[in-house]
Amino acid sequence: MRWEVDHLVVGAASLAQGEAWCRETFGVAPLPGGQHPLMGTHNRLLSMASPAHPRSYLEIIAIDPQAEPPGRKRWFDLDDTAVQASLAAGPSLLHWVARCGDVAAATRTLGLLGIDRGEILAAGRASPHGTLRWRITVRADGQRLACGALPTLIEWDGVHPAQGLPDSGLRLRTLTLGGLPAGLRSMLPDGVDGPADAEPGLRATFDSPRGRVELVSRS
Repeated sequence: MRWEVDHLVVGAASLAQGEAWCRETFGVAPLPGGQHPLMGTHNRLLSMASPAHPRSYLEIIAIDPQAEPPGRKRWFDLDDTAVQASLAAGPSLLHWVARCGDVAAATRTLGLLGIDRGEILAAGRASPHGTLRWRITVRADGQRLACGALPTLIEWDGVHPAQGLPDSGLRLRTLTLGGLPAGLRSMLPDGVDGPADAEPGLRATFDSPRGRVELVSRS
């Protein structure tokens, strides 16, 4: 079963920093997202839908300073001190999230390959288009894997965030993933590359109101 590109995750030290970076990088402002009480984070969203990835979006995420501590490690390595130091210098592409129809089955498949993608958590938040509900894999240590190239898995229940996002002029053009086990490459979405000799991490290119833009994850 092939995955789909659901969204790319850009980490920021704050949402204000992330919004300013987005305007400067892409020439467009992200839209309000919401709060994640389960993880003590909040976000901004921007459509990056393209013919190859019609329900994809960019998420700019930061620790919510007004939220109660979650009592566990936050997702996407946001509690990692090295990641926090890097984001203090500027937002960065951290990770990607793969949409699948059956997150439990996909997680078992990873387990057979010796990959612990973590437990499956039920999460949700309010949105202007209805309550968003999803099931997502999160490791207890909050880690991304392969420097963010091995995706978090998500299964949506009903409303999807992309349904409420207007065309931003941003289009995901290519996504290249390094450090993936060979057994996973057949599960990658069309248009997503996983070269065997690439270093762990991810590289994304976009068409945007400011022209061609490339983002590369930091180790």
